[in-house]
Amino acid sequence: MKEFNTTAVCIPDKHYMVDITDRVKAIKELVDAGKYFTINRARQYGKTTTLTALRQALQDEYIVVSLSFEGIGDAGFSDEHAFVREFCRLLRREFRASIEIPENVKSDIDVLFHRTDERVNLGDLSDLLLEWCYESSKKIVLFVDEVDSATNNQVFLDFLAQLRDNYINRDTKGIKTFQSVILAGVTDVKHLKGKIRLDDAQKENSPWNIAADFNIDMSLSETGIKGMLDEYEADHHIGMDTAYMAKLIWDETSGYPFLVSRLCQLIDERVSKNMPLSESWTKKGFLEAVKLILAESNTLFQTLTKNLKAHPALKAAIRSILMEGMKLTYNSDQDDIVQMEMYGLIKNDHNSVKVANRIFETRLYNLFMSEAELKNNVFYNNGELERNRFVQDGKLDMKAIFMGFIKTYNLVVSKLVDRFKEEEGREFFLLYLKPIINGTGNFYIEAQTRDQTRTDVIVDYLGEQYIIELKIWRGPRYNADGEKQISEYLDRFDLETGYMLSFSFNENKIQGIKEFMINGKKLIEATV
Repeated sequence: MKEFNTTAVCIPDKHYMVDITDRVKAIKELVDAGKYFTINRARQYGKTTTLTALRQALQDEYIVVSLSFEGIGDAGFSDEHAFVREFCRLLRREFRASIEIPENVKSDIDVLFHRTDERVNLGDLSDLLLEWCYESSKKIVLFVDEVDSATNNQVFLDFLAQLRDNYINRDTKGIKTFQSVILAGVTDVKHLKGKIRLDDAQKENSPWNIAADFNIDMSLSETGIKGMLDEYEADHHIGMDTAYMAKLIWDETSGYPFLVSRLCQLIDERVSKNMPLSESWTKKGFLEAVKLILAESNTLFQTLTKNLKAHPALKAAIRSILMEGMKLTYNSDQDDIVQMEMYGLIKNDHNSVKVANRIFETRLYNLFMSEAELKNNVFYNNGELERNRFVQDGKLDMKAIFMGFIKTYNLVVSKLVDRFKEEEGREFFLLYLKPIINGTGNFYIEAQTRDQTRTDVIVDYLGEQYIIELKIWRGPRYNADGEKQISEYLDRFDLETGYMLSFSFNENKIQGIKEFMINGKKLIEATV
């Protein structure tokens, strides 16, 4: 029986996976055209799985040499001699995979590998590779995976420069070299520039500026996820609504491959231990899986946190985007933005910076609020102390939560010497809410409605959903518009009751809670 996989390469015969045939065909078109390019995507974005499938698609027509720099340590990039020996060692591994290679070329590779003098250089390796391309009965395609381990090394830049020169000579002088070279990693090698040695002049051009743009979408589509779930359903016969589940998964992950597979893996392996398998593959089971993934510490989340620490200015900007509704213009010349997009944390959404998916957003909300918790924030502490009185018969008493929050809010505001920013009120409410639902429910922010005056929070708690609009009071007309918007929003979620929390800085405001009907929907509105 197949299983979901989130480590190493996904194998179609062993693992449930989205069909990537169309993606592989599109990449093969680049190879057939003789392009050199880089597949740079964030960690655990399916690069190695894609290369494995691509190799199978190419092997009848080409000789595919597939290497990974992951196994080369720092010493292997210390100088040309060390790098050439390590490169030949990787080639010798390929021989064991029975790739076609002329005996004299194989012998020459062995000679370079065993040479112990210091006179071996990149030119020797380049000549050997050209000889192989010249004598080969098929055109050769070179894959190099995990190139990130090499990007800070001068010898790697020199190696790229030789590949570039051979590529140019192929088109200008007819020299036979690699049909295509594909570098895979997180780093966009195409934009590497400069000398690493301090005593050398700065290079103006990237050693990989001949690379073609790689614009193929590597995310998983909702249709593709449904196809994977259809295969699972065919094996288990549990009556899953695969289209519905695929939409839930895509909405949460935006098709990030690791997150898609991990949610499915958690449902299959962990959620199903506490409920029937058929129930696990419903919204109830899905929400349980979301709670699990948000609580775990996996390598992907650890990498994101590390990268945020390395870019404090962008971390502060993302915090303002999420907590305050600030707009940040996407700028491809801004290094922090480019770096965080490369790491998969953000995306360019109509020329604005957005967090890449809802899972990442919620992790970041939790991170930012945890930082506030460490400061002994009174909102979090009071929410924790009072949480038991906010649940009635397994359901959240949102009206009671509003009342408790207003009490705490007034207590805190009355002691503040300096008036806080208007936008901080929403952060205070989320801090108050978090310990109340923590461990049982979760929440996310509807990104389409988040701005500096309005934020819609969707709370999932024991199978029930609660829509809460947090807004800055801007007068009766704006408030009426907000009431109409939340009414329409409730229709979308098929809910009968909605909640509004308005932060008013009008001296004549009337604090409290009121209930009223609008368009057949019940609204409970609190004003502080």
